[in-house]
Amino acid sequence: MKILALDTSSQAASCCLLEDERPVGLFYMDAKLTHSQTILPMVEQVLKACQQKLEDVDLFAVSNGPGSFTGLRIGTAAVKGMAHGLGKPCVGLSTLEGLAYNLVGHSGIVCAVMDARCNQVYTALFDLDNDLRRITEDMAISLEELQDILKKQEKDVILVGDGAVLCYNSIKEQENCRVRLAPAHQRLQNAYSVGLAVLRGHREEAVQARELAPSYLRLPQAQRELLKKQQIEK
Repeated sequence: MKILALDTSSQAASCCLLEDERPVGLFYMDAKLTHSQTILPMVEQVLKACQQKLEDVDLFAVSNGPGSFTGLRIGTAAVKGMAHGLGKPCVGLSTLEGLAYNLVGHSGIVCAVMDARCNQVYTALFDLDNDLRRITEDMAISLEELQDILKKQEKDVILVGDGAVLCYNSIKEQENCRVRLAPAHQRLQNAYSVGLAVLRGHREEAVQARELAPSYLRLPQAQRELLKKQQIEK
């Protein structure tokens, strides 16, 4: 099976062509350009370099949240467009689960954590010793709440994601800390991990392009501020 996976959930963007679990081609960019400028040219270049056509892809995959609201919309729209045009299925994968798959082969617990600003994080925990079984659902919580969750874990915890350093710095000095950072090259979102996660556990969740949508976990800031203003006015 050939899978084309995309990730545009954070500042970096990546796309990967997989043939079963083998990464045939991978393009990763963190040049501070907008994803609308980069993601489709990246797809074109990966396919060209691998001497493959878009029509050869069997399944499209994308990290559909949580993450950057604009980035998620761009990645999801790109996959929807390609899948719809070819009549192919697509899968939206939790960004946090995709991050967890960066650490396949490690042991302990992986905590995927993304900086959601305002002392908030997006996070989820997975058991590396049990085929990355979910320990928690995806959550949007405070950094302090995450610290309390990590203290209760009975295994060593490895942090991944763009909020990993923020979380580690807040907890590393605490007594009996069993939390450590993933290596830098395995810490951030990667389209290969998205494709691998879909291949291993989410192929049956494939949908038609019209059904694919971002999953934000919380409302965009503009909507939150509007609701807050409405509550004050009441």
